Amino acid sequence: RDAEADVLGMAGGDGSLGAVAAVAVERDVPFVCVPYGTRNHFARDIGLDRKDPLAALESFDGQERRVDVGRLGPRLFLNNVSLGLYARLVHGRERHRRRGAVLARARALALLVREHRGKTAFRIDGEVVAARVVVVACNAYSFELFSIGERESMDDGLLHLYVPHGFRRVTWEERRATEFTLETPQPSLRAAIDGEPAVLRSPLTLRVDPRALRVLVPPRPD
Repeated sequence: RDAEADVLGMAGGDGSLGAVAAVAVERDVPFVCVPYGTRNHFARDIGLDRKDPLAALESFDGQERRVDVGRLGPRLFLNNVSLGLYARLVHGRERHRRRGAVLARARALALLVREHRGKTAFRIDGEVVAARVVVVACNAYSFELFSIGERESMDDGLLHLYVPHGFRRVTWEERRATEFTLETPQPSLRAAIDGEPAVLRSPLTLRVDPRALRVLVPPRPD
């Protein structure tokens, strides 16, 4: 924390940033992200070099931009909430990340092949949807199979809900709203919130908090 300027900074990965970002939103003070985790999707999407955490320190003297955050009940998330098989893939990649990205992807695909018929009857805003995966993201993502791509916008003011269809050629159905309600037949379900494992209680209420987070980024070159 920068005591004089009242700025909150955090060095860590996606799962660690949310708690500090929540305090920054509550106090309406700027937030500095220093990428120092496994994937650093949030750092990437706000334009930071994920391989150079020291360069991110220039953000303390940088420019402010406002970005959206998501809410799962009272809990803040910066990237996405994943349910179903995708949550298992995220957990698997986390456990095996030290064995290399190629092996982690192979394990993920093996899990997909083994369980591709195992769908859950999610109820999305009252509509029953049978799906292996549901991802609710703060702002729009690009997808390649089960790999999350980048976000072009960080302030479109919407949640984007994704459900995959097909097996050999996966396509993603996308829904957009400021709020979603999800229910499952089971009272509890496993999930990943910004890549961190969590056990949640059904039903889930997710909403977007537009431009709620004040983020500092390094100054642009002249």
